[in-house]
Amino acid sequence: MKKGNKRSFFLTIVGTILCLSAMIFFNHFTYYNSIMAKMENQGMGVLREVKESVEKYFTKTIDVVQLTAFALEYMVENNVSPEEIEKFLTYESSQYEDEIERNFSGIYGVVNGTFVHGSGWQSDTDNVTQESVWYRKAIENPGEVVLSPYFDEKTQTMMLAVSKLLSDRESVIAVNIELDEIQSFIENLSLNGAGYTFIVDNNGQVISHSNTSEIGKNYLKDAQISPVLDEVFEQEQSYFAIQLGDKKYQICARKIMEDWYVIAVLDTELFFSEVSKTLVRNILLYCIVSFLILFIYIYSFRRIQHSVKLERDVKEKIELTNVKLIRALVRTIDAKDRYTNGHSVRVAEYAQRIAQRLGKSEEEQKNIYYAGLLHDVGKIRVPDEIINKPERLTDEEYAQIKIHPVTGYHILKDIYDNKAIAMGVKFHHERYDGKGYPLGLSGENIPEIARILAVADTYDAMTSNRSYRKALDQEKVCEEIESGKGTQFDPEIADIMLQMIEEDRSYQMKEMFFKQKTILVIDDDLENIRCIEQFMQDESIYNIVNASNGEEVLRILDEMPVHLILLDVEMSEMNGFEAFERSKEKYNIPTILVTGEKGIYTIQDSTVLCADEYICKPFNSHMLKEIIHSMLNE
Repeated sequence: MKKGNKRSFFLTIVGTILCLSAMIFFNHFTYYNSIMAKMENQGMGVLREVKESVEKYFTKTIDVVQLTAFALEYMVENNVSPEEIEKFLTYESSQYEDEIERNFSGIYGVVNGTFVHGSGWQSDTDNVTQESVWYRKAIENPGEVVLSPYFDEKTQTMMLAVSKLLSDRESVIAVNIELDEIQSFIENLSLNGAGYTFIVDNNGQVISHSNTSEIGKNYLKDAQISPVLDEVFEQEQSYFAIQLGDKKYQICARKIMEDWYVIAVLDTELFFSEVSKTLVRNILLYCIVSFLILFIYIYSFRRIQHSVKLERDVKEKIELTNVKLIRALVRTIDAKDRYTNGHSVRVAEYAQRIAQRLGKSEEEQKNIYYAGLLHDVGKIRVPDEIINKPERLTDEEYAQIKIHPVTGYHILKDIYDNKAIAMGVKFHHERYDGKGYPLGLSGENIPEIARILAVADTYDAMTSNRSYRKALDQEKVCEEIESGKGTQFDPEIADIMLQMIEEDRSYQMKEMFFKQKTILVIDDDLENIRCIEQFMQDESIYNIVNASNGEEVLRILDEMPVHLILLDVEMSEMNGFEAFERSKEKYNIPTILVTGEKGIYTIQDSTVLCADEYICKPFNSHMLKEIIHSMLNE
């Protein structure tokens, strides 16, 4: 797996995990907000329900007090006797008790200084009126209906006195009702077990509570809950968070009546236990989904990598096939002129080095290398007698030579998608001053790839042996390139070539002089050995060494370097197949098996042993020379 692919793979996984994490966070955040909204809506909904119920509950009682006060004011103004007033209150009390509810305790009050009660109840003390909260508050709030809650020690219940001062500023009419129904309503309120509700007046007295043991307490004197009341009393409706002890609560509060407040206390931990469970479920789901995605990614990535590897292998095989075809074509070109053997490969290597120093990409360098290999492919059309002619060419012969770039272009233009290779081949004989061929282009009108090939081609021509001269020395080569700057060559490319020459102190960039190569001929028939020596006598670069048996072959291989073996299969002591196998165990030398047997089994044995070549007696001298030359120059 390549580094870039690994990085992309891990970035994809990290990006996916981050997206999933963001989704989990967003969902949790959204769910948290929805729980907070739910808490507020539930709390405020409960308070709204309490407000409506309490106000509805007290409306009838307030109406009774208002109507009775209106009637008594009329009676007081007309000097009606206390007895008649009491009879009136008794009658009214019985009527309202039937109409309102069982918690109604009857109408009572102080009229013209006399305490009267519609139920006939008499006070045990004379100063009951002055001590009573209902009387005192009515006096303090003339013209208003006053609600005065109090805790009845005898009945252990919360009571409410509803009173009003009459117009004479002395008489007060009042009604007592029990708050059992309000208490029952508060106890039955549903907060899903996550809190409690209570009603408190502006003095801090608890009027009703989900927990009955709290009724009658003064919460302003309670250090823990008094901060709640301090904030609640500042506004008619509020919703806030507060820490009470070691727990955090959400408070919903609303003002009801004139000076009462209903408060819902919601336990945040209980509410958010559901959020925690949801978060755990989401995290588990996240882990499962992440694992599945990771598995799918890895599986898919491996499949893709496998496909990419197959595609890369196919491309490499195609590329290798192309290279083999190119080299085969190059050998075909070089075979036309033994004096220029290796020329195309050297030009390709020089051109690639120049391209590298020009900062070309690997792909561009490869194309330039291929163009160098194929730059003389058009010479296929040129007759051998012209290519190998040792004398000066006639004008007609030179004209035929000059068509080879165009021929090469037309051979290559439809083979490669990249036209640069074909263009380099077509114009590699153009000159920078415009005096070249085939079109006489000049300067940068000549494709850059062709300008590179022109320098590389000329350099190799000067540093190689020709039929008419030896390779030039390095100093002379430098002079020729220097003098050709701006005329024959692109100055920039020529300077790069000169720099390469300067760095090549030992003059390695040239055609190597033909080294004599040793051919070992093994045959127990001396006549066959003399025949081969006679065929090769005009090839001075080959040194023929002979042996008559397999044991002698192994001795010679240990004593001297051998470049090629011609091995007779039919020998008396050790046959050629055995000698071939033993030599291959130690040396990897190209071997030609020679036999007079043309049977299929002999050919199959040669193939199984992977012999490099197979020839039959009697020899064809031209074929033998071609095989030897080709094998020693691959």
